[in-house]
Amino acid sequence: MPRQEEGLICRAAVALGYLFCCSCCFAAVESVDCQFSIHTIFLALTTDAVREAGNNALVDASVTYDEVEQASVGYVFGESTSGNRAAYELGLTGIPITNVNNNCSTGSTALFQARQVVAGGLADCAMAIGFEKMQRGSLALGSSDRESPTDRHMAECAAVYGKPVPEGMPPAPFLFAVAGMEHMKRYGTTAAQFGKVAEKNHRHSINNPFAQFQKEYSLDEIMGAKTIAGPLTMLQCSPTSEGAGAAVLCSEDFVIRHGLQEQAVEIIAQAMTTDMGSSFAGSAIDCCGRDMTRRAAEQCFAQSGLSPKDVQVIELHDCFSTNELITYEGLGLCGEGEVRHSSR
Repeated sequence: MPRQEEGLICRAAVALGYLFCCSCCFAAVESVDCQFSIHTIFLALTTDAVREAGNNALVDASVTYDEVEQASVGYVFGESTSGNRAAYELGLTGIPITNVNNNCSTGSTALFQARQVVAGGLADCAMAIGFEKMQRGSLALGSSDRESPTDRHMAECAAVYGKPVPEGMPPAPFLFAVAGMEHMKRYGTTAAQFGKVAEKNHRHSINNPFAQFQKEYSLDEIMGAKTIAGPLTMLQCSPTSEGAGAAVLCSEDFVIRHGLQEQAVEIIAQAMTTDMGSSFAGSAIDCCGRDMTRRAAEQCFAQSGLSPKDVQVIELHDCFSTNELITYEGLGLCGEGEVRHSSR
């Protein structure tokens, strides 16, 4: 935010390779009291995670790092060129490494760039890597001597809210809470319907050994959790996280030369969009990305020749339960305001 939305349609999964995520506890960071030690732990956590994720992707793809010609490495919190340091755990081959920082779209932007490199014929084999190590608590701005990247979004949602932003309110939950409140007012969506999104996601997490949360919560527990903003309770908000993921992207010629046809997954469409005029035209829903999502989805469906009715599995970013419900509409899974009928 300024936000970006990405759409991706694959025949089976994200890309040739293995998507991997691991969680580390925060206790180690809490137990130290000097900046050097915190930096050392940050380095160990990120490099260990990238090493594990990257090597798993390479092994699964039957590719060695020496064959990788370029890498795009995404992260939001860290120093300049932290992506280089993390990728060095996979090898020191001198390849171009691009550092990507793009808020919630950071990992998918790295994938977008790596795919462009391969699709454009600049490389036969590239890697997309993402990692994060966050501090505890709500997200805070890194610089106070320049415009906030979310200042227009905050002003837009405050206008919809009709009141000043509550003092001490973190930007992200405020934005998505106001979008949820607008949806409730405009279409009759209930707070419980947002809660059911979180109930579904927590229920799914117990089947994923790499999920950060490994506990199922009832709807009553979710609705009874601490209120963060508007209809959002704590169990409907994404936590601070740490981990890594990686994917190997190859050209069709590379796949054939290496006999990887049986395991390769073809990405048949991918799109990225950014804010448009509709993002600042009086709707918190569109300010938080519904219109961007719609445009990205339309581009993907046009590229692939498919429609929303052809989609069988969706992996959807769920930073807040309100965002997920609104994104259903942006993806074309239902009409505007109709999502409340499908979330009962």
